[in-house]
Amino acid sequence: MTEFLLVRHAVNDYVKTGKLAGWTPDVHLNDDGREQAAALGMRLAKTKIDALYSSPLERTVETAQAILEHHPHVKLQLLDEIGEVRYGTWQGEEISKLAQRKMWRIVQGFPSRVRFPSGEAMRETQMRAVNALENLVEKHPRATVVLVSHSDVIKMIVTHYLGLHLDLFQRIEISPASLSIISIGYSRPTIVQLNETNYLPPPRPKEDKPEGDHSPR
Repeated sequence: MTEFLLVRHAVNDYVKTGKLAGWTPDVHLNDDGREQAAALGMRLAKTKIDALYSSPLERTVETAQAILEHHPHVKLQLLDEIGEVRYGTWQGEEISKLAQRKMWRIVQGFPSRVRFPSGEAMRETQMRAVNALENLVEKHPRATVVLVSHSDVIKMIVTHYLGLHLDLFQRIEISPASLSIISIGYSRPTIVQLNETNYLPPPRPKEDKPEGDHSPR
């Protein structure tokens, strides 16, 4: 049985631009995000961790580094397969303008049908992430593995192991710097917990509080 600790990266300021971040480079945690990441690190400080993987984007790596501070024996490994959805030409565009396109309605109602222009299909995102977990089960049997990723990617992973259709994945909440746990072995997979956040500092007033990275939802 391999236990996966699925961590969403902490908050950043890109959300304030009103644009779709995707794989945009140099999106770093802000002060709130660093505080969240530190709290997450403390939450996992006494947890036995055998391996730590992160999406290669800066905001995920910085979140992972807060975990590493308490686990210096663990090597951080970057894994493209758990990286953000590749939004193609939508990346960097204003979400308010994207929401006016006909394709936006398909994103909201039938995401399994969506392929982003010059990007990937959302079903491809789900399968690359799930395939990554299955490969890690073989690589790390009977281990505890941390994966630091993104909201939609974690939702897609959870949806798959719940046996739900991809079109239902946005019904799942994955908050910034949250912790979800899935166990995968030779029997049926188990969702151990979902979206734990009680270790995080109290939120700032809403007008000052970034909500994490945007996704087309």
